[in-house]
Amino acid sequence: MSSATGSRLGTVLRSEDRVTPLELFFDLVFVLALTQCTALMASDPTWQGLVRGLLVLGVLWWSWVAYAWLTSVVDPEEGVVRLTIFAAMGALLVVALTVPEAFDESALLFACAYGGVRVAQIVLFEIASRDDPGLRHSINGLAISTGIGVSLLVAASFTDGALQGALWALALALDMGGPLLIDSSGWRLMPEHFAERHGLILIIALGESIVAIGVGAEGIDVDAGVVVAALLGVAAAAALWWLYFDVVALVAERRLSNAEPGREQNEVARDSYSYLHFPMVAGIVLLALGLKKTIEHVDDPLKIEPAVAMLGGTAIYLLAHVAFRWRNVRRLSRQRVLAALVLIALVPAGVELPALATLAIVVAVLAAVIAYERTRFAELRARLRHQLVAEQPPSPANVPD
Repeated sequence: MSSATGSRLGTVLRSEDRVTPLELFFDLVFVLALTQCTALMASDPTWQGLVRGLLVLGVLWWSWVAYAWLTSVVDPEEGVVRLTIFAAMGALLVVALTVPEAFDESALLFACAYGGVRVAQIVLFEIASRDDPGLRHSINGLAISTGIGVSLLVAASFTDGALQGALWALALALDMGGPLLIDSSGWRLMPEHFAERHGLILIIALGESIVAIGVGAEGIDVDAGVVVAALLGVAAAAALWWLYFDVVALVAERRLSNAEPGREQNEVARDSYSYLHFPMVAGIVLLALGLKKTIEHVDDPLKIEPAVAMLGGTAIYLLAHVAFRWRNVRRLSRQRVLAALVLIALVPAGVELPALATLAIVVAVLAAVIAYERTRFAELRARLRHQLVAEQPPSPANVPD
């Protein structure tokens, strides 16, 4: 971009890896959106309610991903970018507020506000790619898939029932599938910024699980059972944090940073972060639903849907880690696969045992995985965490199973 054009448009390409305060501010609106997804499922804890909640979460996730890629190209705190980000935040706030009625009275408003969020991103990308033909080509492809996705959501707002759900699913599939059909070599990103951005959004999702504990405790007596359940909920969130940030995030960030810039690096970022972090976030949101229902009725068994949300959501989180590690270093985490299978197998018990006992089992399984990995890979873990390994990505033979 010429200096004259850059001055006139106020667009400045990103030149450093740090996540800016405005990006964190933007994410605060996304926190509300996550909370609303949990509330949507909690208000209708049926299979249909869970599916609807996950569809809304998928749409919201993809809008956030779009801005993660955008702000890895442009500096969000400069000129017209800053103002457009503020406008996108306003549109995203409207999206979040309409989530509880996204399939009913507020369906059209949700779709239009979501379209506004995505249009702002496309416009900024078009500006940033003015003197970058490769990026411009990729953006044009993204604009097409985005337009189709938003149009399908608008069409879905005029329907209901199974057809509405099908249109939502198709919109999400086409929007998320678009990047697989676009030439990936044209994208631009800052690897360390991109990895940190996704790590921070995972923390935000974990924060939603803590919020769910507080929401679940509203209007009830905080007795010994509620206190134990709350502490176990925090322990579960802490375990999920540990499983990601202790080693996995470090290895993944190094893999992304050392990938060849261009197609290879962009595809690693797309697969490992844009795609595989979604089931991680979805797993956390499902666990949050289970936590909310547990706090409300600590002594009663969970119904089948919340039990599947708690146990299955945690399993989804673990399996996403397995896929994440395989994509980055081609190693299978057998202990995490085993833990996920154990949690899924415990679903029948989850509808018979008191909810507090089910939550305790989840924490015990996660703690067992952490203890095993900490013991089995103690030396490698210490070297990774203290950055004593070579700058190249760890070889598959030296990465924990």
